[in-house]
Amino acid sequence: MKITIKSQDEIATLREGGKRLAYILDETSKLIAPGVSIDELNSFGHKLMMEVEGDRPAFLDYTPSGADRPFPAALCICVNDEIVHGIPTEDPHILQEGDIVTLDAGLVHNNLFTDHARTFPVGEISKDVRKLLTATSEALSRGIKEARPGNRIGDISSVIEKHLTLNGFTVIEGLSGHGVGYDVHEPPYVPNEGRKGTGDVIQVGMVLAIEPMASMGTSKIILDRDGYTYKTADGSLSAQFEHTVVITETGAEILTKI
Repeated sequence: MKITIKSQDEIATLREGGKRLAYILDETSKLIAPGVSIDELNSFGHKLMMEVEGDRPAFLDYTPSGADRPFPAALCICVNDEIVHGIPTEDPHILQEGDIVTLDAGLVHNNLFTDHARTFPVGEISKDVRKLLTATSEALSRGIKEARPGNRIGDISSVIEKHLTLNGFTVIEGLSGHGVGYDVHEPPYVPNEGRKGTGDVIQVGMVLAIEPMASMGTSKIILDRDGYTYKTADGSLSAQFEHTVVITETGAEILTKI
């Protein structure tokens, strides 16, 4: 599959879908508190996704390459050492004070896909963990600033890696951002580490999901027995922040914002 360039009409549709997805994630995050189950968060987010006729969750029943079954939930929800693709419907996890929880959601609006994720504190968290969330969010912002016509994907990757490393955190290996729009995942891959001036040239009309993932320990990952959830190999805490952006003449426009 080749890198795709979206039309102005398609971008308008993605803009509306992205705004709606940002609202859904924001509203769902308001339920985060000690004693709340992650399945409750998934159910609430799923309900919001279905409020607009024709909209649907992008992840539910999606079977990525290498998976032996469709994903069984509307949201991917990860807690603490879980990095991505956590299955809330099969995990009875009840959030506790001091946890961190990542909500990762995709929305199909008028047949076009957007993707968005944020990591949230559950009650009070330590200063070091707060720094992890702040640095990962900042890395996303820095990566988005590099998503300009004529730059290369490696420019995004290198600035994300540099910011996380300078703040004392580790870039997760083997997991990356990606193109999005016509499907959940499209070319190009958008790694969170790499060399400036390398990779595909960024073009006007490209739509990218940029998503730094960082840990407080190892860069190594393990796959849970559920076949979907990736965790840090040493059990260290991890964070993820993601926006869908469209490349314009002047830079990247964030689509997943209210």
